[in-house]
Amino acid sequence: MSGSGTKDDPWALKTPPGTGEYAMYRDDDADPAQLVCQVGSTTLRYDARVVEDLHAWLREQGDWVPLGSADEQKPAKDGTVEAWGRSEANPVGGWYGLRKGYRGRVGMYLPPLLEELGLAEVEHNPRNNRMRAL
Repeated sequence: MSGSGTKDDPWALKTPPGTGEYAMYRDDDADPAQLVCQVGSTTLRYDARVVEDLHAWLREQGDWVPLGSADEQKPAKDGTVEAWGRSEANPVGGWYGLRKGYRGRVGMYLPPLLEELGLAEVEHNPRNNRMRAL
């Protein structure tokens, strides 16, 4: 695994298609605990419980689920990881993203982390990737 997931030693990750690199770390001092995702000069923040919640949801699905990554301003396709990450039916009752205007992209930045942690398998095609729980 690359990095230990701390601010001083973040996970070095690549987007599912492998075209973009970003860093992510867990901030347990924040309330609630957060995953901080640094993509170039942009910082995204997610409720850290998204890791366990997404893994549990994927296990419930029992098969491959499309990622469906989308910005906050764009609608997410039903049945995707992205749609789950903003659904009122998920465990937090809405967005896992915490920074207004940058709450989307759960389907882009969380799947590689779950894969890195050994919780999921992710496809790495140029487009239309999927993931499933391990």
